[in-house]
Amino acid sequence: MRFSTKAITTCAVLAALALALSYLEAFFPPLLPLPGVKLGLANIVTVYALYALGASSALAILVVRCLLGSLFAGNASSLLFSLLGGLAAMLVMIALHALPRLSVYGVSVGGAAAHNCGQVAAAMLTLGSAAPLAYLPFLLLVSVFTGALTGFVAALLFRAMRHARAK
Repeated sequence: MRFSTKAITTCAVLAALALALSYLEAFFPPLLPLPGVKLGLANIVTVYALYALGASSALAILVVRCLLGSLFAGNASSLLFSLLGGLAAMLVMIALHALPRLSVYGVSVGGAAAHNCGQVAAAMLTLGSAAPLAYLPFLLLVSVFTGALTGFVAALLFRAMRHARAK
């Protein structure tokens, strides 16, 4: 498969944007004072890329963001959490995106829930225990709200892009 220069450049810019949003989010006070609860601003870029560029480009952007984010953070364990969460989310979003009646909101909420499942799996691997499973119901509840917010912002972005093209 060959990618055009424009496609590669677009992916690079979106990967940089996702990385910047992920980094920026670290400066926000936590939504709740509990581990693992974040808005997931970088996922706006992932959802946008899935719809605008397709699954392979969105997956490439996600992997680059995870690898560079862990490299910049200097934290090898964050790579496991980021990749397992991100890949689970991407696989679910690709499957949900194929359903014709499901909106970007549903795809985003499904991705957020899958991301939390992937991160709980990473925690179980790291700890060697099933104890993190007890935290999963709470994370899934939060993912409904964070996924809906991500879907909302992505929908606004699609609308803005349609208006920009119309002018």
